[in-house]
Amino acid sequence: MSIRLNDTAPDFQAETTEGTINFHSWIGDGWAILFSHPKDFTPVCTTELGYMAKIAPQFLQRNCKVIGLSVDPVDRHAEWAKDILETQGYAVNYPMIGDPNLTVAKLYDMLPADEAGTSEGRTAATNQTVRSVFIIGPDKKIKLMLTYPMATGRNFDEILRVLDSLQLTAGYKVATPVNWKNGEDVIIVPAVSDDEAKERFPDGWKTVKPYLRITAQPGSRETLMN
Repeated sequence: MSIRLNDTAPDFQAETTEGTINFHSWIGDGWAILFSHPKDFTPVCTTELGYMAKIAPQFLQRNCKVIGLSVDPVDRHAEWAKDILETQGYAVNYPMIGDPNLTVAKLYDMLPADEAGTSEGRTAATNQTVRSVFIIGPDKKIKLMLTYPMATGRNFDEILRVLDSLQLTAGYKVATPVNWKNGEDVIIVPAVSDDEAKERFPDGWKTVKPYLRITAQPGSRETLMN
């Protein structure tokens, strides 16, 4: 099963470090981040889980839940969490999915659907494609997918920036330009006519090209989160 942007995120039931969940029900009416790991007790992932624990409150402020996944049983996640706290200085404060049967990894096209076996005996190298980040919207559609190589740590500040952009563009007919950060100017999408733009953006805009109209960011983070 292939996964593409704007597909409905596959639903599933799984055991986590915070109990059994049904994924869509767990997401509720907000946003969600699902980020995956090829194996417990791996060095790069240890740093990532610690940093995500540090900034998880910023995702929650944006009405976005965080959940991790690793291709190992839940009881190993609990042991790994001790190392994460010791080495990174932050306790994991979000649920971690146990995926010993590779069910979720296959559902999300991180491993082939016909991959045989369980997590037993597998290494991080055999699971190296289980290094993805998915942002899922309140409509349960996949809004972003990123897959990283094992040796490159993920940039969760960038994931936070993308979430800000997604929430902004979901609420207004705008797009965000290169390297955009929350509060900076945005682009009026070409589908909006100048007449409609006058109603939507009463403070005006700068026309660089007919297809490139720059305006101040509408709304506020508080407005977007609600």
